[in-house]
Amino acid sequence: MPLQRWRDLADRLAERIESEEFPPGSKMPTTVELMSEGESKPSIERAYRELVDRGLVVRKPRVGTVVRNRSRVRVPLSRYGSVLRPGGAKGPWETATASAGLDGSVVPLSVERITATATIAALLGVEPGSPVVRRSRHAVIDGEVVQVQDAYYAAELAAASGLDAPGKVIGGVFGAMTAAGLDPQSADETVTARPPTKAEASELGIGERVPVLCIERLVRSRSGQVLEVLRMVGAADRLELHYGGLPLVGSLP
Repeated sequence: MPLQRWRDLADRLAERIESEEFPPGSKMPTTVELMSEGESKPSIERAYRELVDRGLVVRKPRVGTVVRNRSRVRVPLSRYGSVLRPGGAKGPWETATASAGLDGSVVPLSVERITATATIAALLGVEPGSPVVRRSRHAVIDGEVVQVQDAYYAAELAAASGLDAPGKVIGGVFGAMTAAGLDPQSADETVTARPPTKAEASELGIGERVPVLCIERLVRSRSGQVLEVLRMVGAADRLELHYGGLPLVGSLP
């Protein structure tokens, strides 16, 4: 298959996507339709694989090739403030997406009692091998997975706040912690970027050349105890982390 043939086709289709001739969620031309325009089947297949790798389209069984939604979700640090009290119905992700007029939700996947690795034990301040609870979930917008999340809690703290039970935590984890008297007060976030693993690319519905943001959040009580270790992986072209309004303590006049 001549290299230029499929690459030219991929570039032409990409231009039509970027110009919104094919808007997010719309179906791309089928193989049969493109063959009727003079393209070869091998060129079409290779061009669409290229568009998947670029993160422009996704291949959906029984549906076809669909333009991927790449609109960014603005995720402000202030999303935590409104969920640090019990009684609310939304957690941080739902709060952030709702403020942008988006239909965001958190889909629980599993709740497991596992043995703490050395890294997780050190972050939580427990002994390696101690029992911890891991909650795995997807952060979703309009049915599309935008983040993959794994949260870890010391077993006794999870039991005290009901975080060892399966299912969705109404009002979010912070509300459950506050209601249990665990007093979450601060959060530290570390953000890095890298290529996705094959498993991450599959879960997020992205190409393997689309970078991911890796966010590790430590939630601390007023006394400094780490209550939660949360690790999130999300497509970098869908997330905008906003840390505005931070005080510049000790800055030069």
